[in-house]
Amino acid sequence: QVQLVESGGGLVQAGGSLRLACVASGSTSEITRMAWYRQALGEQREAVASISIVGDAITSYTDSARGRFTISRDNAKNTIYLQMNSLTPEDTAVYYCRCLRRDTIRVYEHWGQGTQVTVSS
Repeated sequence: QVQLVESGGGLVQAGGSLRLACVASGSTSEITRMAWYRQALGEQREAVASISIVGDAITSYTDSARGRFTISRDNAKNTIYLQMNSLTPEDTAVYYCRCLRRDTIRVYEHWGQGTQVTVSS
């Protein structure tokens, strides 16, 4: 099992920045990839960015995040981060951390509880 705990959300004005963190605990050695998702009120959950945990830190971003957000990792701390710059009210959402964990049999996914990000205009 893996537990994910997000932090760093809050209220920020448009144009501002926030840095989210997601700390993993439990069977962290089996984690292969981690990602940030978000869900705005009344909307479906959508991917934001992801990063590989094993080997090189290969990252990917959705169009809405590319150029403004940066995902990074600190494997020694079992933590990933999401640096969000130039925030707009459209970035308001609950941000969730997700990981993929692989054992000898199958791949599992785990989710955190989320952290609220609110961007005021």
